[in-house]
Amino acid sequence: MRWQNYLDDQQSSFVEDLLDFVRIPSVSADNEHFDDVVRAGNWVVGRLQKAGIANARMMETETHPIVYGDWMLAGSDKLTVLIYGHFDVQPAEPFDL
Repeated sequence: MRWQNYLDDQQSSFVEDLLDFVRIPSVSADNEHFDDVVRAGNWVVGRLQKAGIANARMMETETHPIVYGDWMLAGSDKLTVLIYGHFDVQPAEPFDL
């Protein structure tokens, strides 16, 4: 299977990408990390663009930014897939919780 070979061949690159992402302390509950949340959003935009999503951008809101991307080239007869996720994190403390 070609896709399985691709995943096997790229695994270390995927792991490095993920590690780069999770190293960003994008704690949205702490205003001290607002710039880190923006940095995480920029990382997501860049990764979407690297994956071929030309229409990927970060959009400002009254609080933290959001990332939007779409790829509408599959054809009008194709189904739409929506992916929703968070690129901010919760603080580690309190550790007992």
